[in-house]
Amino acid sequence: MNLLNLKFKLLYLSGLAFTSMTCLAQEGHIALNQDRNISVLLDLKKQMNKNEYDSNRYKIQIYSGNRATAQKAKADFKETFSNWNPTIEYETPNFKIWAGNFSTRLDADRALVKIKKKFPSAFIFKPKKDKN
Repeated sequence: MNLLNLKFKLLYLSGLAFTSMTCLAQEGHIALNQDRNISVLLDLKKQMNKNEYDSNRYKIQIYSGNRATAQKAKADFKETFSNWNPTIEYETPNFKIWAGNFSTRLDADRALVKIKKKFPSAFIFKPKKDKN
């Protein structure tokens, strides 16, 4: 009975080894078809993100004050306006919530009309200097 058990184990291990080798020997090729403009748009998006603190861009300040209230204002803003990502900035002695990255004053004005309904003290400004 011990010999039968040994034969079964050897047969099982050789089958497992054969299966493993055939799995490792397989090759595959993936063809990715995409519009050529996608890479151009991605490069443009990267450039825009680099210039987020460019002084030629407009932002909207929605809050200035202490840290706890700033975090609450940021969460409220994010919940109401999902298309503009708010950030917390610290300028002594206040924490400020800034939103948007508008390339034209007209775009910023349009956003401000919507934002002022929830945050009446919001205003448009241009950051003074590059943060990089």
